[in-house]
Amino acid sequence: MGVNIQRFAEDDFCYLSTVGRQSGRVHTIEIWFAAQDETLYLLSGGRDKSDWVKNIQQQSEVQIKLGDEHYQGEAHIIEADSAEDTLARQLVADKYVPRSSDDLTEWSRDSLPIAIVIRNRIQ
Repeated sequence: MGVNIQRFAEDDFCYLSTVGRQSGRVHTIEIWFAAQDETLYLLSGGRDKSDWVKNIQQQSEVQIKLGDEHYQGEAHIIEADSAEDTLARQLVADKYVPRSSDDLTEWSRDSLPIAIVIRNRIQ
């Protein structure tokens, strides 16, 4: 069973670290997210052309920083038109649409949804 990270649900962003598929170096990005139980949902506006998505496709183990805490997790691309796809888009849109002055309709509809199941906290 994963780790419940719900206490971070209202944070504006998290830090996602992936291992570069060619360099082998750790790459960290700041990214919007939504949390439900032990899962983080992210949307990639660049879809599968984003480097971090390509890195996840090569190696699904990732690290996440939420607040001052670090976690390990396993990422996967969410299957299109699945219940999880609908959930991910809804959770992220519900969190960020009210906070943004930009129209996020296309972004929330057209982005590639990614799920990260948090496995454990890194001490």
